[in-house]
Amino acid sequence: MSSFVGSSLISLYSKCGVIGGSYRVFDEACVKNLGMWNAMLIACAQHSQTEKVFDLFKQMEGLGIKPNFITFLCVLYACSHAGLVEKGKHYFELMKEYGIEPGDQHYASLVDLFGRAGKLQEALSIIREMPIQPTESVWGAFLTGCRLHGNTELAAYAADRIFELGPVSSGLHVLLSNAYAAAGRYEDAAKARKMLRDRGIKKETGLSWVEEGNKVHTFAAGDRSNAKAKEIYRKLEELGDEMERAGYIADTSFVLREVNGEEKNQTIRYHSERLAVAFGLITFPSDRPIRVMKNLRICGDCHTAIKFMSKCTGRVIIVRDNNRFHHFEDGKCSCGDYW
Repeated sequence: MSSFVGSSLISLYSKCGVIGGSYRVFDEACVKNLGMWNAMLIACAQHSQTEKVFDLFKQMEGLGIKPNFITFLCVLYACSHAGLVEKGKHYFELMKEYGIEPGDQHYASLVDLFGRAGKLQEALSIIREMPIQPTESVWGAFLTGCRLHGNTELAAYAADRIFELGPVSSGLHVLLSNAYAAAGRYEDAAKARKMLRDRGIKKETGLSWVEEGNKVHTFAAGDRSNAKAKEIYRKLEELGDEMERAGYIADTSFVLREVNGEEKNQTIRYHSERLAVAFGLITFPSDRPIRVMKNLRICGDCHTAIKFMSKCTGRVIIVRDNNRFHHFEDGKCSCGDYW
């Protein structure tokens, strides 16, 4: 009966990768406050159910529920992660009709939308024309777009602007370093990482974890500390052969270090999310979805690999990275390979 409890439950189920639970709570609620609508909107956006986001927004309008700045953040997020540039522009303009002045987070979402879609010059124009000072999150969104589309020149420009802001998060330094490395500019990548060390900032280690009962099993790349390590690696070897027969080819461009081809193949094969998925495959019954949580963005090759894993095993695999949930089933991902 409580909208506050309902909002919390919607968020809980969504963050655990059980979007069906969020829908049940939302549908059963007798009274829905704005917080509950917003909780459902972000749940749908994070689980790639973009059309449902637009449908919920229309329902709100029809019921006379006035959206707030959080509502528009949810909708812009959904547009950004589906590549819907025109829709995003529409909702950004609609804010003004509701008397809501866009804040730095809304501009960051708009820049993210254009950047992910490869419209980097348009994204830069938005930043230059902002009526407020661009923040770390705005430049970070632009840098992400530069990284995704391999534009190291604009990435370097963004980095210069970021450094002018003063101390920033380690994630932005890493973004710049990765952009250089992806372009083969390893010396520049090393300089960016050295700057991190000089400032005493540590890069966040990529980790993936799976819950089994009341225990959380955490994995890093190449990790062999788990009690089932031998079985995990054996499973990955077996799956690797089956995946290759099904058409999988490793993309080693996601290994951002200057090493030879064979070493790149070995490095990418044992990324943390693959170890976590393999643990789930040998541990959970076949009718149970495997839910993996990850603290960083899933790499492109692992995304492809897990699609093949779902196809070859017939299992539902749900991976949450630092941006959204990926629902893998029968060789396809809910994000439509746009994330």
